[in-house]
Amino acid sequence: MHRVGSVGNNTNSNRLRKEKRLTYVLNDSADTKHCAGINCLALLKSSTYDGFDYLFTGSRDGTLKRWALGENTATCSATFESHVDWVNDTVIAGDSTLVSCSSDTTLKTWNCLSYGTSTRTFRQHSDYVTCLANAEKNANVVASGGLGGEVFVWDIEAAITPVSKSSDVVENDCSNGINGSKNSLQMSSLRTIGSSNGIGTHTTQCHGYVPIAAKGHKESVYALAMNHNGSLLVSGGTEKVVRVWDPRTGSKNMKLRGHTDNIRALLMDSTGRYCLSGSSDSMIRLWDLGQQRCVHSYAVHTDSVWALASTPTFSHVYSGGRDLSLYLTDLSTRESLLLCIKEQPILQLALHDDNIWVATTDSSVSRWPAEGRNPQNVFQRGGSFLAGNLSFSRARVSLEGSTPASAYKEPNFNIPGTPAIVQHEILNNRRHVLTKDAAGSVKLWEITRGVAIEDYGQVSFDEKKEELFEMVIIPAWFTVDTRLGSLSVHLDTPQCFTAEMYSADLNISGKPEDDKVHLVRETLKGLLAHWLSKRRQRHCSQASANGDVLSGKDMAAGGAAHSKIEVDGKAENDSTVYPPFDFSTVSPPSIITEGSQGGPWRKKITELDATEDEEFPSWVLDCILNNRLPPRENAKCSFYLHPCDGSSVQILTQGKLSAPRILRMDKVVNYVIEKLVLDKPIDSVNIDGTYAPGLGGQSQSGSKPWQKLRPSIEILCNNQVLSPDMSLATVRAYIWKKPKDLVLNYRVIQSK
Repeated sequence: MHRVGSVGNNTNSNRLRKEKRLTYVLNDSADTKHCAGINCLALLKSSTYDGFDYLFTGSRDGTLKRWALGENTATCSATFESHVDWVNDTVIAGDSTLVSCSSDTTLKTWNCLSYGTSTRTFRQHSDYVTCLANAEKNANVVASGGLGGEVFVWDIEAAITPVSKSSDVVENDCSNGINGSKNSLQMSSLRTIGSSNGIGTHTTQCHGYVPIAAKGHKESVYALAMNHNGSLLVSGGTEKVVRVWDPRTGSKNMKLRGHTDNIRALLMDSTGRYCLSGSSDSMIRLWDLGQQRCVHSYAVHTDSVWALASTPTFSHVYSGGRDLSLYLTDLSTRESLLLCIKEQPILQLALHDDNIWVATTDSSVSRWPAEGRNPQNVFQRGGSFLAGNLSFSRARVSLEGSTPASAYKEPNFNIPGTPAIVQHEILNNRRHVLTKDAAGSVKLWEITRGVAIEDYGQVSFDEKKEELFEMVIIPAWFTVDTRLGSLSVHLDTPQCFTAEMYSADLNISGKPEDDKVHLVRETLKGLLAHWLSKRRQRHCSQASANGDVLSGKDMAAGGAAHSKIEVDGKAENDSTVYPPFDFSTVSPPSIITEGSQGGPWRKKITELDATEDEEFPSWVLDCILNNRLPPRENAKCSFYLHPCDGSSVQILTQGKLSAPRILRMDKVVNYVIEKLVLDKPIDSVNIDGTYAPGLGGQSQSGSKPWQKLRPSIEILCNNQVLSPDMSLATVRAYIWKKPKDLVLNYRVIQSK
């Protein structure tokens, strides 16, 4: 796993900010597909609830999904959305508790059969949480490990049990000393063990509950496994050794050496006697924990082994990894068979009766025949080989071109996903982003509406980018990344307040064409329209209950902290959403941000319920509730305005002029015309509107002469005639191209 900055987690970021970031993640499809690689799988067998088997998938798009499985069907029945970064692993604790971990450094618990609401958030880890393990017969025990070298053992039932109802404070965000949101935890199963046995309580308490900390790893942890009754825990990572722990106390039992690279996958048999490990050295090793040694090595893969799954009797192992291959190996006879070859690296496996679910870096999940109940049936198809003892033996076979044929060519079922976005470019107008996905499809997105407005199909990305180029300069008011497989748009203050446009350029009807539109303010109004509506309803109902009548100012009051801010006097203090900022409610984007309490959170804009005031950054509330905007720097452009060389047109001004950077050339033309007409005698201007020195002219009666007499003016820069819709900023960047003050020239176009 590569260390990449989290979308929403600023806690561990090198970027220090006084103000929190607001991010919105765009969707281009119904909420029934993943849009990034699938990192983890978990199966819940049928219960009396509805008779379905359920498959849970956790993705790099930051969400988990629940699939109700039929014989050859899979229906997405819930999306679990709260993590703000990759979901790395998930397990089922007990009958109905889903536990997930993420690169956002948190663990979250969910009701498996709910519709996606997180019940608790735990912020005990200091870095990405990469792996989980559970004890099947001791349903409450779950272990977590991460890149910080920490391993924690959780009593899930104790951790999620709320305090008695008589408690005044209820917290549901369990963090490192940071008050979260709403449900305090009871002090239960809390162990305080001296450092002599390798375990100690974590330095910060989790609102009463403290997990057991298994201390000993000096580097990152990538894999965990536990036996059925929860009496043994194994861990592995970048230290290349398998560590064995007693999870009940956190004490270290032993350390097993043999791998020559990172350990990426671990399995234990139900009794805890045997352990399987998969490594980046391409080897699978079988360990006898009683003898504290490696009893078998299996050279099956030609690259890193990332996923392992065993038959119920622990007689055979299914393995996959970076070499795209899924193998079945008999642990006693060492006989191996290539089941299938995928198009992407294999990240996770889940055996389901006689089939196996395979997750890869692709957004889809496939099901393959596996004969899990009687794996010997697969070997009868032929094509098996004897696994070697040395890692280079399979690599040599591969290089010699004698790789065995796969037993299966196609999966027997597939759950499709949406191809992840792999390339993007912010266009010059700073409202559109061009993207290319993993399937090669190129799309154009409108950031201020959160929708894809054009699907160009499989065309050249670079050629389409050149075709869409506009000679225009708008300040960079947002940034974008595609870490979650879709577009994540980041707004940071004060940078996001630098961009404004005239309403005419946005084709907004009902507004004067020269009204300035702050792009971020209107975008936030559109993005949070549902929240604003809910908030007004809530305030009105509260006022009605109290017999009060709210004024407009009361409705907009936000109670946010104000720093260096200025009031935009021209801004309308309402929630009118103009068409260029109207976000979709069919495929609504999700908000990722962090307020004054708790940590980062994520929620769809249509699921906001008006209780999130303190969970939004203060600058967002200032902007949309009170029209308060940070002071903007470099919003104006200085320039000189002179007649063209050789022209007999009068000199209007000797000094330097200053105007907004977005001022268009047609406004400069109007300025020149007004100065020429008002500052010259009437007889020096033709009736037909062209300025001609020395020619007489008469005005029509009944109107002011200068309103009828408009010369035709051209504005030039560097001897190039400028388009009326070009702005000062655009002219300076593309025509002037010099660091010193801009010089514009004007001339009169003679009538024919």
